[in-house]
Amino acid sequence: MGSTTSCCVSSSPKIRRNAHSRLESEPPDTDLSREDTGYNLQHISDRENVDELNLECNPSDHPRASTLFLSKSQSDVGEKRRSLYVNHLTHIAESKRHLSLSLQQGTNRRKHSSCSTIYLDDNTVSQPNLKFTIKCVTLAIYYHIKNRDKNGRQLLDIFDEKLHPLSKCEVPDDYYKQDPEQRQIYRFVRTLFSAAQLTAECAIVTLVYLERLLTYAEIDICPANWKRIVLGAILLASKVWDDQAVWNVDYCQILKDITVEDMNELEREFLELLQFNINVPSSVYAKYYFDLRSLAEANCLNCPPEPLSRDRAQRLEAISRLCDDKFKDVKRAIRKRSASVDNLAAVRWVPAILS
Repeated sequence: MGSTTSCCVSSSPKIRRNAHSRLESEPPDTDLSREDTGYNLQHISDRENVDELNLECNPSDHPRASTLFLSKSQSDVGEKRRSLYVNHLTHIAESKRHLSLSLQQGTNRRKHSSCSTIYLDDNTVSQPNLKFTIKCVTLAIYYHIKNRDKNGRQLLDIFDEKLHPLSKCEVPDDYYKQDPEQRQIYRFVRTLFSAAQLTAECAIVTLVYLERLLTYAEIDICPANWKRIVLGAILLASKVWDDQAVWNVDYCQILKDITVEDMNELEREFLELLQFNINVPSSVYAKYYFDLRSLAEANCLNCPPEPLSRDRAQRLEAISRLCDDKFKDVKRAIRKRSASVDNLAAVRWVPAILS
C-alpha cells in the first residue's frame, strides 16, 4: 500500500440497490418475444445510465461529482458574502484610513512581486503546503458537522466517543449537542499530523476517505463521532499513502489513553464500511485539492506567499531545463523517423515568430 494511485473503484450497496431496482422497474420491450429469448429483455437505450447514479452519490470515487464539503459550505459562504457587501460601505472610510497609515508606517501586509523580489505561493497540487492544507481540511470537516442532517441519521457504536472515549476525562452528557469550533478540529488534526510526521497529501486522502465513509455507510459526522471518524480516516490514509506507515501502537503513544485493541477494531470497522475500497484516483485527488483551494478562497483563507529564494529558483530552472531537454529529444527522434513510401508527407519545422 504505497503512494501509487489507482482508478479502480467500487460503488456502494445503496447505489447498486437503486440501480438494480430502477432497471427492473422498466416496462418490458414488446418487440422481443418470449419464444425467442425466454426473458423480457430491455433495449440498451432504455436502460438508465448507472454511471450517472455513481456520479451523483459517490464524489469520492468519480472526478466529475461535486465534493460534499463544498456543497455544504455554500450557504455559509453566501451569508458571509452578503454580510461583507452590506458592511462594505460603512467600513470603506475606515479601511482607507488604515491603508494610509499602513503605507506611511511601511507595514502593509499585502506583498507584491517586483524586479528584485518575486513572491510565490508555496502550495501546488504535487506539493501542497502542510499547514495550509490541514486548515482547509479541518474547515471542510467543520462545515460537514455544522450543516449535517438535523433529522438524525444512524450513529454507529464504533465511532461513538461515549462508548469508546479517547481519553480518561469524563465525556459530558451533552457531548452530542455542542458543535466543535474549527480551531478545535484543527488542533486535534494538527497534533496527530505533527506527532506522526504525516504529509499534506495524507490530509487530502483523509478527507476523501471521510466523505467516502459518509456516503457508503449513510451516516453523518456530528459532535458525538467526529474525533473517531477523523482518527480512523487519518489512520487509514497514513497506511495507504506512506510507504513507511505509522503503526497503530504509535497512535496509542500519541493518544495516551487509547488501547491498541480499540485502534485495531476502529481500523477494521472503517475498512469494512468502505468495502475495502481504499483506492484514490489521481483525478479525484486533484478535484479535492482544487475544491479545498476554492473553499479557502471563499473563506478568506490564503496561503501566505514567500519570496523566491536562490535555491528554489535554481531548482525550478533545473526542472525547466530537464523538461526542455526531453522535448528536444522527442523532437529529434521525430525528425530522424524515416517516412514510408506510402506516405511521403514530411513534417516541416517552422520557427514561431512572436510579435
